[in-house]
Amino acid sequence: MAKKGTKKRSNAASSSNAPYEHFPIEKLLLDRRNPRLVEFTVSANPTQDDLLQALYQQMAAEELAMSIAYNGYFEHEPLIIEARSDGRYTVIEGNRRLAAVRLLLSAQLRRKLKATDLPNIDLIDRDRRKEISSLPAIVSTRKDMWRYLGFKHVNGPATWGAYAKAQYVAEVHNDYGVALEDIAQQIGDYSNTVERQYRGLMVIEQAEKDGLFSRKNTFRNKFYFNYIYTALDNANFRSFLGIESKSRSLRKPVPAAKRANLKDLCLWLYGDEQKQVEPLIRSQNPDLRVLGDTISQANGVKALRNGAPLDVAHDVSLGDLHLFRSALREGKQALQRAHATLSTGYEAGDRDLMDQARDIERLANDLVDEMEVKQRRTKRPKRPKRTKRSSTGK
Repeated sequence: MAKKGTKKRSNAASSSNAPYEHFPIEKLLLDRRNPRLVEFTVSANPTQDDLLQALYQQMAAEELAMSIAYNGYFEHEPLIIEARSDGRYTVIEGNRRLAAVRLLLSAQLRRKLKATDLPNIDLIDRDRRKEISSLPAIVSTRKDMWRYLGFKHVNGPATWGAYAKAQYVAEVHNDYGVALEDIAQQIGDYSNTVERQYRGLMVIEQAEKDGLFSRKNTFRNKFYFNYIYTALDNANFRSFLGIESKSRSLRKPVPAAKRANLKDLCLWLYGDEQKQVEPLIRSQNPDLRVLGDTISQANGVKALRNGAPLDVAHDVSLGDLHLFRSALREGKQALQRAHATLSTGYEAGDRDLMDQARDIERLANDLVDEMEVKQRRTKRPKRPKRTKRSSTGK
């Protein structure tokens, strides 16, 4: 049974209008729906040990455990928990704290997770084990606490990553029926981030549900969610996927006719470790912009699908006219730089540099000659068409 705690109230307590109580550790479960955990690769149906391992290895629960071991658990930071049908409770706020306490209480868990650097609390304070065997918590529900959680973790002092934020927004919008505009207003979002991240998540979830993509197969260990929601700000990407500008709140924004494009885009953004295909995007800037320009042209898309590197496919998409103009402009700029450094950069008698300059001169002369020939052919007057004589010979 839960023990009644003192009627101290944290911000969370005041938001749910309830004092906290103490609950034994064995009745508290880590949350498999924790938005922060979805950023890391965990199994589809993670066990409590799976969640504990992710929290310890990826989310710095070790530092928190050290603090609790030496200082105890601060009563003014109650967990927020939701009742389950089996008499236990899911921790919807405070999973790192619960993970830290579990590790401190169990030498077996520490060995299993190789958390052997954590201290033996019985040697620090003989009352510590009893003190942390039950923790202060407020009983509430996800639905009742979404505003508080959003304020704290989306734009507040303990922010989640972009993917976790999008998961939170999707839960509130899809499960509780709260409009995206209302979510944005409640958490103080003034830059349309809520809508952008929601749309990006719905595109990724659509790709996964349709079997076109899997986060577990991405070429890199980290899933760069910002690539997809930033890409969708670009009209070229939206056009490639058939996404209309007013479709930010759709749960399946990509039409069926664009499934192949969605599959290709996920591959180009994230790669595929199983197929040993590296992503085309190595850094968001400038690769994402270059990819957007490339897929705006059919010949660029064809080049990418044929396995061309991004820079090659981009050149193909630009066409020879653009490439010719760019080459002339860059050549002129390079020669201007050479002129500017001639007095200090060229030593008289350097035959290699003189040979290179003469090669450039010959190439330039040949290029001008060929351009003039083409120009004369273009300007050559056309011969007038011969009129047919009538059959009578008149």
